[in-house]
Amino acid sequence: MKTAIVILNWNGAEMLRRFLPSVCEACEADCEVLVADNGSTDHSLTMLREEFPSVRQIALPRNYGFAEGYNQALKDVEAEYYVLLNSDVRVEIGWLRPLIKYMDEHPECAACQPKLLSESAPTCFEYAGACGGFIDRLGYPLCRGRMFTTVEKDEGQYDIIAPILWASGAALFIRKSDWETVGGLDGRFFAHMEEIDLCWRLRARGRQIVCIPQSRVFHVGGGTLAQGNPRKTFLNFRNNLLLLYKNLPQSELKPVMRWRFWLDYLAALKFLVGGNMGEAKAVWRARREFHRIKNSFKPQREENLRKATGDTIPEIFPYSLLIAYYLRGRKTFSQLQKP
Repeated sequence: MKTAIVILNWNGAEMLRRFLPSVCEACEADCEVLVADNGSTDHSLTMLREEFPSVRQIALPRNYGFAEGYNQALKDVEAEYYVLLNSDVRVEIGWLRPLIKYMDEHPECAACQPKLLSESAPTCFEYAGACGGFIDRLGYPLCRGRMFTTVEKDEGQYDIIAPILWASGAALFIRKSDWETVGGLDGRFFAHMEEIDLCWRLRARGRQIVCIPQSRVFHVGGGTLAQGNPRKTFLNFRNNLLLLYKNLPQSELKPVMRWRFWLDYLAALKFLVGGNMGEAKAVWRARREFHRIKNSFKPQREENLRKATGDTIPEIFPYSLLIAYYLRGRKTFSQLQKP
């Protein structure tokens, strides 16, 4: 099998019913669509059997979360390329062709993503990945087409295939060989930031990650946990700290963590002043949990540093996105490129 499209589902019967038809219709020769069910308690499996009998099911015994759910599911999948596709993504006919063509022609490339547009506003980028992801020196993620809460309209400004640091987990196209080399996603993340960690590990080892905007998909986003959910806030803050701990060079770790101490508690204060007590507590709990479990990630940190090919990754911006965005007024990725 050349390409396996694997959709991880948890209680998402209606999302599957809405979006799976486009995925099946666009699945061409030497391609298979699979749904890995993460211990759903709704009627997802029954619906799939009745309405999509040609789609292979992988029934996991419980909800492993996004990261470990994919690790478990892909043990049973044989293909040259894996596509990790969210259940709330609509695709177009031919969307896989540019991705496969590029990966076939560029063996140095481990993973890629299509252009992610918003299903509700198709002329705009989608928050979760837009046109490819980066981070700044303090670990704040950004995308071509999205910085913090500013999401750009797609006017073709990022239609060039470009190197990126991370490809969105909403539509992640990756070689099976690279997936296995780095051990897949880190299941301890559960959800959020796990694809950044995966891609950073690959990138540090000299493998390439790109965005191929000639392929487009349309993503609903926020299908499991909406913005403003304390659980989502907890996972984002905790996992971002774990991401930095696992992957930052030794010379940068302490300075970055000192900055993040103050910036995280400033974020908690902002939540508190805004009346979001639940989110303020989530930041505090995230930092406490990070320090509690940090040492269990030490072997992976040592492995990542040992296997890195160098300290400098061009797709990690050497300045603060907070300063660029809030103090210098640079609200778009294009503006970041100006002197």
